[in-house]
Amino acid sequence: MTTSSATTAASRRLAIDGDRLWASLTDLARIGAYTDQTTGLVGVNRQSLTDEDAEGRRLLVRWMERAGLEVTVDEIGNIFGRREGEDPALAPVMAGSHIDSVGTAGAFDGCLGVLGALEVVRSLDERGLTTRRPLVIIAWTEEEGVRFGTDMLGSAVAVGRLTLDQAYELTDSSGLAFGDELARIGFRGERPVRLEPPHAYVECHIEQGPVLLRQGLALGVVTGVQAISWQKVTLYGRAAHAGTTPTELRVDPGLAAAQLVVRVREMVDSGRYGRLRATVGHLVTSPGLPSVVPERAELTVDLRNPDDAHMAAAEADLAAFLEGLPQAQPAPGLRVETRRMARTRQVPFDERIQKTITEVASDLGHETMRLMSGAGHDAQEMAAITPTAMVFVRGQYDGISHNPREFSTPEDCAAGVTVLANTLLRLADETSDA
Repeated sequence: MTTSSATTAASRRLAIDGDRLWASLTDLARIGAYTDQTTGLVGVNRQSLTDEDAEGRRLLVRWMERAGLEVTVDEIGNIFGRREGEDPALAPVMAGSHIDSVGTAGAFDGCLGVLGALEVVRSLDERGLTTRRPLVIIAWTEEEGVRFGTDMLGSAVAVGRLTLDQAYELTDSSGLAFGDELARIGFRGERPVRLEPPHAYVECHIEQGPVLLRQGLALGVVTGVQAISWQKVTLYGRAAHAGTTPTELRVDPGLAAAQLVVRVREMVDSGRYGRLRATVGHLVTSPGLPSVVPERAELTVDLRNPDDAHMAAAEADLAAFLEGLPQAQPAPGLRVETRRMARTRQVPFDERIQKTITEVASDLGHETMRLMSGAGHDAQEMAAITPTAMVFVRGQYDGISHNPREFSTPEDCAAGVTVLANTLLRLADETSDA
């Protein structure tokens, strides 16, 4: 069933089945589906290592096996599907993303990359084509970081940025340990987690932003990922009666939390930190009663910046603000505690693979643009060990993501995965690592 890979990859143009890709996206989205009470839209809640994630994983494994892939699972739950090449000794070309979600997701974030790579394999099989190098599809574990507090976890451990023990010891808000939950759902595999560098890695992903939509383009070539900093800030004060405690005697962490929220916005608006973006996405007070001054407030601060120097300056100034926050309160006694959740530097992607993606897209009749990713992706971890790049697919509704309104059209998804397919075909037919 083979066609010699001595035939140039450029002459072996590969078409994918867009209807089948769309059906796969729809079928996976049914797992963890919920109805948003505000909008009435159907979203996806398939957080990492939940029963829903386990069900989605099992469906993906079945699809991989039906496509003839050799399926293995590593010690952190990353799922690999290998399609053999003419020379199994050559380093493989890898493609994938993740199928775990945030609590209020759509059907495309991560899933397009995994199911798109699967569709590439299905299409190769239908054409009877083999590649010189093996192809490997990957579904990474806990990319989102919403349950265990560290994003890109599976890929970070696979490339050695974090250790397996560090991952296993992470806990969710209920105190459940990552390692225990991984075993519970049956995906604590035996394959060694440390990944041998592949020949290349390519990830197809919905943009999660409005740039392509506003430029009128279906596809983008990603130049890299901006720096990301996550930390949890816990403020400890003193609970008191809301009616009887004078304002000047209160140690109110709720007030301090509000000051912090305002401060991070002022940092963005100041322009001193380049294209800084700052978000407080989680804020809770305890005991959370209307008639009680809280004794504790917990926040997360998400900073993002395409420039490492600007990011470092923003982090330093935020740390100084937090250090001085107790002195800015009406009464003494506020205590500030911080914990680093995640920190990645700005990551540039491989110029040669960006060029290949651009050429493939042009050959297929698609105009593209270069753009940096504002969101984090497993590709940024893989860039530490192998030439890496990404294909972005246009999102609708101003590119909203992490929301039930997240949407891309069947045509744009098919276009992005067709570019992915032909990029992988070219890379997997390369004989050297140059």
